[in-house]
Amino acid sequence: MSIILGIDPWTTTTWFAIIKNEWNRREILNYWVIETIPKEELWIKLFQISQDLEELLNSYKVDCCAIEKLFFTKNVKTWIDVAHARWIMILALAKRWIPILEYTPLQVKQWICWNWSATKKQVQNALVFLFKLKEIPSPDDAADAIAIAYIWSLRKIWLLG
Repeated sequence: MSIILGIDPWTTTTWFAIIKNEWNRREILNYWVIETIPKEELWIKLFQISQDLEELLNSYKVDCCAIEKLFFTKNVKTWIDVAHARWIMILALAKRWIPILEYTPLQVKQWICWNWSATKKQVQNALVFLFKLKEIPSPDDAADAIAIAYIWSLRKIWLLG
């Protein structure tokens, strides 16, 4: 059994999901968002994200983490700010020797839907099927963190046989 943390990083809303993986059985334990004040200074946002992630890591015995990899955006400032937030999170995980894998949004779509051009709605519907959920996780963005964690669980199965 392993506890997997999935992270969809941003600076104003960062999504986290915790899933439990037992061979071919996966269960969503929890998912939530860290919200920061949009107009706040970046260093204050980063501090809040760091503190909230530390609380999460103290609450769950996380075995591994999958985090969304940065992709190109037209807004360079946003890209740099998100890069800072990711490194804060990666450092917190590395301090605890928690293995980290990174996946691009296209990889997430490919692994979940077998289609790199899948829509957000298709990914959400696939997660409803895969986790036998009654409805799409709400709000919609929570599905991204769940999908990222799910991908690691597939990798663990293939590596362990």
